[in-house]
Amino acid sequence: MVIEDIEVAPPQANEVRIKIVASAVCHTDLYHLFEGMHEDGFPAVLGHEAAGVIESVGSGVTEFQPGDKVIPLFIAQCRECRFCKNPNSNQCEKGWAADRYDVMSTEDSRFTCKGKKVLQFMGTSTFSQYTVMNQMCVAKIDPAAPLDKVCLLGCGVCTGFGAAVNTAKVEPGSTCAVFGLGAVGLAAVMGCKFAGAKRIFAVDTNPDKFEKAKVFGATDFLNPKDHAKPVSAVLAELTGGGVDYALECVGNVGVMRSALESCVKGWGVSVLVGWTDMHDVAARPIQLIAGRTWKGSLFGGFKSKDGVPEMVKAYLDKKVKLDEFITHTMTLAQVNDAVDLMKKGKCIRTVLSVSPQ
Repeated sequence: MVIEDIEVAPPQANEVRIKIVASAVCHTDLYHLFEGMHEDGFPAVLGHEAAGVIESVGSGVTEFQPGDKVIPLFIAQCRECRFCKNPNSNQCEKGWAADRYDVMSTEDSRFTCKGKKVLQFMGTSTFSQYTVMNQMCVAKIDPAAPLDKVCLLGCGVCTGFGAAVNTAKVEPGSTCAVFGLGAVGLAAVMGCKFAGAKRIFAVDTNPDKFEKAKVFGATDFLNPKDHAKPVSAVLAELTGGGVDYALECVGNVGVMRSALESCVKGWGVSVLVGWTDMHDVAARPIQLIAGRTWKGSLFGGFKSKDGVPEMVKAYLDKKVKLDEFITHTMTLAQVNDAVDLMKKGKCIRTVLSVSPQ
């Protein structure tokens, strides 16, 4: 990534221009840069986990006014389509994901650089001092919320926490296993604890993550490298047949299979949380015939405009943690250093200071 001066056009009808105050680096930014690398997805302004302040509004905008604190959303909530009206889904027919989820960048952006169009990543593009978004992709939040903390609710924390609470629907007294202890996985651990799980196995090949997982509620730790047999067999021995819930928070199809196989037959539920669209995922039919459920979760199942302000309130009420995810703070100019930290597994979340508040 390079730092460039860009032009950010004024908001058009139903759009708002947001001054980004803080933006965290999420693994999905790295996925687009180093794994997905779709040929039609560049040049783009990356970043999608952020918080800021409304700078100006376009015609037809009544929900927001300059000065409002907001969180940009990579999932729209138009409230009118069949998905928005269905209580069982947080998908929306509007927004970038409706038809360009593979490219991950929208052509219709308000960004130009040296006279050329620059794409908008995941409909947000928050590694910029300003961004322009449709009002159906923006959540108005409590004015008391610290933007350099609640920015994490724009993606990772809601994704993991909601996968446990909303998608898996973890029950009190249950046993859970969370695979991958990045920010999403740690948020999933926090969600399992919030839901009343009795035993929470944190699974990762990096033992440095285990102390952090304990802070969020993990009770047991498994490093697959420490065992000769598959981690699913180890979990089966420790739990009398497998866990009730297993959440895959890596975005690796092999780990997805391990998570499914770690579930107890009859009622075990495994949830795919980690983002990837690179390879097919495989399993033996008998795993599902035996009564296991395999499901996916996008943004933790939260309807975006409704769920994010609720999570901000939960943080302000000290019901969920955010500060503990933040291991580093940097400036926007140091974005490549932040990416390097994440590539090497040396951070949970790095928050970039983008604009003075």
